[in-house]
Amino acid sequence: MSRQAHRLPKWSIRIATGAMVGLMLGFAIGWWLWPVQYTNTAPDVLRQDYRDDYVVMIATAYEVDGDLEQAREWLTLLDPDEPAAPVVELAQRLVEVGGGAEDIARLVRLAWAVGTLPPELTPYLEDQPQQ
Repeated sequence: MSRQAHRLPKWSIRIATGAMVGLMLGFAIGWWLWPVQYTNTAPDVLRQDYRDDYVVMIATAYEVDGDLEQAREWLTLLDPDEPAAPVVELAQRLVEVGGGAEDIARLVRLAWAVGTLPPELTPYLEDQPQQ
């Protein structure tokens, strides 16, 4: 076999080089020049720590203005089937890790108002009549 039989055709080298340059350029543009920036996203697609912050903000807003229907509407954006589930789950997680007592109390009051307070959270319900 001659030496020329082992060489790749020039067009295949050009295609491979073009593909590599295109990939590198695409990554550079997508990651550094114009990265994706999310705005006005729905609460149900947020990262878990931001979802938790959102639930605490709802509980705080309910505590301030007492608008239960608005709180339910906001919670429905997180879980349309069981709007109170994120509140109860977060309160239980905070109790397990020894989280902030004020946040737990707010969440428990909201869960009680929505009518979904599990028995293990009732000790955290202060100054509210038991169901």
